[in-house]
Amino acid sequence: MTDINLLLREHIKKLIPYASARDEFSGEAHIFLDANENSLGSPLSSSYNRYPDPHQVKIKEKLSLIKGIPPRNIFLGNGSDECIDLLYRAFCNPGKDNVIIHPPTYGMYEVSGHINDVEVRKAALTETFELDLADIEKLIDGQTKIIWICSPNNPTGNAFNHKDIEMILNNFEGLVVIDEAYINFSRQRSFIRELTEYPNLVILQTLSKAWGLAGLRMGMAFAGDLIIDVLNKIKPPYNIGQATQELVLKALDKTPEVNEMIKEIVQLRIELSERLSRLSSVINVYPSDANFLLVQIRNARQVYEILLNRGIVVRDRSSATGCADCLRITVGSKEENDKLIEILNQL
Repeated sequence: MTDINLLLREHIKKLIPYASARDEFSGEAHIFLDANENSLGSPLSSSYNRYPDPHQVKIKEKLSLIKGIPPRNIFLGNGSDECIDLLYRAFCNPGKDNVIIHPPTYGMYEVSGHINDVEVRKAALTETFELDLADIEKLIDGQTKIIWICSPNNPTGNAFNHKDIEMILNNFEGLVVIDEAYINFSRQRSFIRELTEYPNLVILQTLSKAWGLAGLRMGMAFAGDLIIDVLNKIKPPYNIGQATQELVLKALDKTPEVNEMIKEIVQLRIELSERLSRLSSVINVYPSDANFLLVQIRNARQVYEILLNRGIVVRDRSSATGCADCLRITVGSKEENDKLIEILNQL
């Protein structure tokens, strides 16, 4: 059984967190003279002169009902990138500890590691884009604090074998962070139900993809009480703005509409995959559990430039490990997909 306190950086254990003005009282009030806000209001139609709820209580209560876990096991960040950075800062000693990633994968795990002066070790995926358990085992030592797993993976689109992830959870004493940004589009079930079994498990999700709220920047971390307490301890006091909180609360009441969008995107993904596969220039369309497709295509860079000149932006992933001549293509609307295929047919 992993002891989270043994993984924490020593100075984080002793850290006395900042107490905001809104942390120092409980109950209801009508006159706020505690936080040096502008008591006359703001120049906008909605008043944003008051600091937002630092703990996002109402959002966590709604998410608790949707996700089926207690609010105390939910942390909200300014995008998942804030959650990633905070995990580094809480658990990884600069210049001493290391983490493991699985390229090709989401680039911020490595970038955030370098920002925090933490060694990033790479266990590349297999040729079929699965986790290489033997390679992972070789890289683990006494200073390995986190294994980052993006499933469904970006940019490959596939969800990893559930048993492979369980194998890591059952044998690794550090944190296992599973980034489920694309889980809503997947046939695989979320690892949220396993939170009670593994104290070292952290799950990241986002409202940017299936919920269509990328512009609001809200990421979610789900974990045991001790890890959530640490993240709340070291986060900025008001990391989620009032406008974002208000809009997210409204969006969380629209679950049926979101579920319909997910179904439509999955169907569009199936249709786009079939249409791309029929193109003579396409070598392979990889199976996807996400809202995008990884497509191996002849002269990928040239195709990327042609599409860009015609007003369509895709992502050239040719330089990523194991992704030679690959473009990552987000599933668009029917009209956007039609235009994409029309241009590719002309090449």
